[in-house]
Amino acid sequence: MKYDVIIIGAGPGGIFSAYELMKKRPGLKVGVFEAGTELEKRHCPIDGEKIKTCIRCKSCSIMSGFGGAGAFSDGKYNITNDFGGTLHEYIGKKKAIELMQYVDNINLEHGGEGTKLYSTAGTEFKKKCIQNKLQLLDASVRHLGTDINYVVLKNLYAEMKDRIDFHFSSPVDHIEVLSEKKAGTAPRYRIYYSGASTKADTVRTAEARYLIISVGRIGSKWMEKTCRELQIPTKSNRVDIGVRVELPSVVFSHLTDELYESKIVYRTEKFEDSVRTFCMNPNGIVVNENTNGIVTVNGHSFEDASRKTENTNFALLVSKHFSEPFKDSNGYGESIARLSNMLGGGVIVQRFGDLARGRRSNVSRIEEGTVRPTLQATPGDLSLVLPKRILDGIIEMIYALDKIAPGTANNDTLLYGVEVKFYNMEVRLDKNLETNHPGLYVIGDGSGVTHCRGVASASGVYVADHILGRT
Repeated sequence: MKYDVIIIGAGPGGIFSAYELMKKRPGLKVGVFEAGTELEKRHCPIDGEKIKTCIRCKSCSIMSGFGGAGAFSDGKYNITNDFGGTLHEYIGKKKAIELMQYVDNINLEHGGEGTKLYSTAGTEFKKKCIQNKLQLLDASVRHLGTDINYVVLKNLYAEMKDRIDFHFSSPVDHIEVLSEKKAGTAPRYRIYYSGASTKADTVRTAEARYLIISVGRIGSKWMEKTCRELQIPTKSNRVDIGVRVELPSVVFSHLTDELYESKIVYRTEKFEDSVRTFCMNPNGIVVNENTNGIVTVNGHSFEDASRKTENTNFALLVSKHFSEPFKDSNGYGESIARLSNMLGGGVIVQRFGDLARGRRSNVSRIEEGTVRPTLQATPGDLSLVLPKRILDGIIEMIYALDKIAPGTANNDTLLYGVEVKFYNMEVRLDKNLETNHPGLYVIGDGSGVTHCRGVASASGVYVADHILGRT
């Protein structure tokens, strides 16, 4: 098969690249190759009854498939340069914000109308945070909710499916460079992939002049292998390690009602490490997440009032970056997550009061607590899993948050561990997000440049426009 453009990965970056190419140049032949399934076939087997924990499916329906890892997320699209990656360092702050707003408008046109856009502009909480040694980052946040986010993705796919060639359950094994010529129309890249309708040992190929890689965080190991094979320079990125906090929603309601997502950063007294809140889910649920066979924790929230809970959850994360002689930041995070899986059979949950007292939580203490867990996890002791420096920072942060949201440091506040955010190594790209191979682009979280779906989507639009300017 021959295409004008091949896109590897149908996450936010890949979707918006394909959408932009389709809308602005309908005559282009575009193929999207995705390891997971189409949206409506993505179903996690965990039902809470027969299957209560992750069974490590070959292709995780939570992490892979149309929509990427964000398909069943809480549906937050951040419009900011303060966090979510460094796209603005490549394309400029003004352009980055414009593209994030452009993506937001497309989401509104495809089912997101009526959802609220929150903003930190002019909020009194910024002053209150500063007074308590905390920093509230600036951002506008569109909250779609898990349910509306699904509708938006469904509508996008319905518009695209007859105009773009989607190949689902078709993981790409490797890429071959056919030509380094910048001029001409001949294909420069060939991909080797396993199609859904082929035998396990049958490999198919497809060729294109332009190739966009958008494999997300789930594709970190594949991306590392591909860069090594194609001699694309990379550098080590960070890994974020921490816990997911669950507490009564009323504790944070004064923040979430106005801001919804509050990104708060704290500098620890002891080590001067940065600890930050991440992915806040008012009235949401805590969920399992499978990354490369490792079970970690995440959170979801909903717009539908019937699906809301009495709890709010958010992550507390500490960033770790390694350079010399150890460079494998993701490997470090994986080792901590595997230890949690070994001790708890998956995710561990602990009351903050038990952690502060140096004792493990057990079933009776969890059941006697005032916070009803929304995820079935194994009661245990997080101090046996998380390094002391990271755990000390998290405990400090909880006490700091208690000053602006009294009740955060209550005994019955639940901590789930571990939560790990794996970032791909940062691929060396030029200002067009193009590698050292002409016409080969890397976008989204797979590039190590973006760290959230709003910025990843913007990177997809940017690259699509750059390709359109060349064809």
